[in-house]
Amino acid sequence: MSEAPIQHGGGISAAAARHGGRPEDWLDLSTGINPCPVDLPPVDAAAWHRLPDQNRLRDARLAAAAHYGSDNCLPLPVPGTQSVIQLLPRLVPPGRRAAVVSPTYGEYGRVLRTAGLLVDTISGLEEVRDEHGLVVVVNPNNPDGRQYRREDLLQLWRKVSETGGTLVVDEAFADMDPSATLVPYAGTSKGLVVFRSFGKFFGLAGLRLGFMLGQETLQANFAECLGPWAVSGPALTIATGLMAGDCEPIRQTILERKTGLDVVLEGAGLRIAGGTALFSLVDHPRAAELHEWLCIQHVLVRAFDYDRRWLRFGLAPDAAADLRLAAALASFCS
Repeated sequence: MSEAPIQHGGGISAAAARHGGRPEDWLDLSTGINPCPVDLPPVDAAAWHRLPDQNRLRDARLAAAAHYGSDNCLPLPVPGTQSVIQLLPRLVPPGRRAAVVSPTYGEYGRVLRTAGLLVDTISGLEEVRDEHGLVVVVNPNNPDGRQYRREDLLQLWRKVSETGGTLVVDEAFADMDPSATLVPYAGTSKGLVVFRSFGKFFGLAGLRLGFMLGQETLQANFAECLGPWAVSGPALTIATGLMAGDCEPIRQTILERKTGLDVVLEGAGLRIAGGTALFSLVDHPRAAELHEWLCIQHVLVRAFDYDRRWLRFGLAPDAAADLRLAAALASFCS
């Protein structure tokens, strides 16, 4: 059974083809990615010339363990979290259902349903039942920024694992506030998988890199499914260098850009209904009209087919881009 493709953020070329202008002249606020990518560390020639060897892979795993605070397993590098989302149907025991706390990142439900599984979209942790062999929680959530306490997630993990199920916690947006992370518990027992994204925080989504944390046998199973050399040598080298460095300036830049965005949105009279440090969610009765108007102004934000009142605004790269957004919003609201 196939599912219709999810409409993600991005797609700036398609927007420009419809509304005119060169893609590079548009202001793309449709993704939840650091708009100020970090400077790349040096990459040795061998990383480009040779297949990545075990030492390069291990260096990246050790750097990720220190960066994320993983004491009980070495994070497994994967070519973007989407690559391992595709493998989740393998974790659902025969005859069991899956549950996805929703609304959230749409690929979870799509992938599971495409595999022929019964998927329940639930609104909270309390709706998980024994028949759920796989439970997915995005924490903090995309797109509303909802965040669950670590204690509540640990309680859910115990409940799910007691019935032989698996809890998957996607922490793609947890870098700015790791207070609720389950990374320290990954690898200690069965039934817990944690995903972390590399590209969002560092502003390097094109690198296609993420990390999967869980028991060693499960990591080995995922690695076998992905095949040898799944992550490139340059990606491993860049990640090793950046994760070993000082990330506080990156956090400060993101917070400054988030403040700039929210000042613009509030100044335009828009209601911020949620978000994380990397995006803000706006609830507006004329969201579809506003989305179209911004496209005419060559500003792209994220609309949602499951809630026509919602628009997600990513961070602008600088104060000049904030002013450009403010002018576009003012011309709509006037």
